[in-house]
Amino acid sequence: MREPLSSFEKKQRIAEKMADILTILGLDLNDPSLAETPRRIAKMYVDEIFGGLDPEKFPNLAFQEENIPNQMVLVKNVSFVSFCEHHFVPIVGKAHVAYFPKQRVLGLSKIPRLIRYFAQRPQLQERLTQQIAESFINLLETEDVAVVLRAVHFCVLARGVEDMTAEMETHVLKGRFETDLTLRSEFFTSLCAQGE
Repeated sequence: MREPLSSFEKKQRIAEKMADILTILGLDLNDPSLAETPRRIAKMYVDEIFGGLDPEKFPNLAFQEENIPNQMVLVKNVSFVSFCEHHFVPIVGKAHVAYFPKQRVLGLSKIPRLIRYFAQRPQLQERLTQQIAESFINLLETEDVAVVLRAVHFCVLARGVEDMTAEMETHVLKGRFETDLTLRSEFFTSLCAQGE
């Protein structure tokens, strides 16, 4: 089995391949505006938009051990950007997460970090929704988790059918959110509150 490439090696090889692609497209890499583009793209891929492929970048999560009364924790409108694995163009959306804590509570600022970690890789929205839900179940040690993602896919907006208004919504409902119809209704009603 080959040793994994270092961050530097990945960037070097991606820059070389990207230079080839730009040249094949007929772009002049001697143009000062384009000369650094292969390097910029390589850095963006490795350090930024696909950082979620590196397990070392999993967010450092601090939990609070609390004796929480039986109440739903709901965090709405967490913005995220991912990239469609079919065309490598953006998926831009909002995530909504709810859970019933047993003893562990996740700090509010940690929730967007966790969502963005899984978003920062080539994705399918359905898989991303599932990964977020499973991570909450495992990390918070509760089965009662609901995740909704609403997103615009640039593979639909900017190519193919070029639909400017299509939006995709995916749900993962676990535990009581799956079995308790009243709770499920309360959750979705909360998402619609205040124009959401």
